[in-house]
Amino acid sequence: MDRVALCNSRDLVEGGEAVPFDVLYQGQTCRAFAVRWRGQAHAYLNRCTHVAMELDYQPNRFFDDSGEWLLCATHGAAYRPDSGACGGGPCRGGLVKIALSEEGGVVHWHTGPQLQPVFF
Repeated sequence: MDRVALCNSRDLVEGGEAVPFDVLYQGQTCRAFAVRWRGQAHAYLNRCTHVAMELDYQPNRFFDDSGEWLLCATHGAAYRPDSGACGGGPCRGGLVKIALSEEGGVVHWHTGPQLQPVFF
């Protein structure tokens, strides 16, 4: 697995706006996002498991009002910010998690067999 620099650690604010990025997932270009929850950075494909639509209700906004759930704006599916597991609503499994690491004030995402960077 390779590491790809995503953003500065300070760009991920606890419960705040997500940092969006593009990935190749199973050969298709997809949007992804990273958030910070309870001090840890987490990233997922921006694709609801109920219907393959992006989750955010406003650009880069994923948390519900409580700040405890990632919410799909279209149908209300709720996902755990730390694991992407379905926590309620119409979901079919959990979000596709993207491995992250933080080092030296930089957040990196990690490639995998089905997850690669997008090159323009």
